[in-house]
Amino acid sequence: MERIQTEKRYEELINRNQLTIIKYDAIWCPDCKTLDKFMPDIMAKHQDKDFYALDVEQLEEITSKNEVRGIPSLLVYKNGEKIAHLHSKYAKTPSQISEYLETLESKK
Repeated sequence: MERIQTEKRYEELINRNQLTIIKYDAIWCPDCKTLDKFMPDIMAKHQDKDFYALDVEQLEEITSKNEVRGIPSLLVYKNGEKIAHLHSKYAKTPSQISEYLETLESKK
C-alpha cells in the first residue's frame, strides 16, 4: 500500500473518478499495526478500490480537515469529495472493515 507523503499526492488521489480509500494511521499505533496484518486480504477482495495510507502526524493539516479523531480510520474519496468515514472504533476487525467496504458498492 503506497504511503502518501505530500499534500499534492493526496489531492491527486482523492480527485480521481474512482473509490480511493485512505487509511489514516501512525507508526506508533498498536491498532494500526493489527489492521495492517489483515489489510492485504481485504485489499485482494476489493481490487476495484485503490488503497493508500497516510501518517496523521506527517500530514496533520489533511488529518484535521478530514476530522480524523482516532486511528486507524478509513476514509473514502471520489471526485474530490469524502463520501465515507469508518472511525477507529469500528476499524478493528476484518469483518468490520469488510462490511464497511461492502456498503460502498452503491457509491461507485
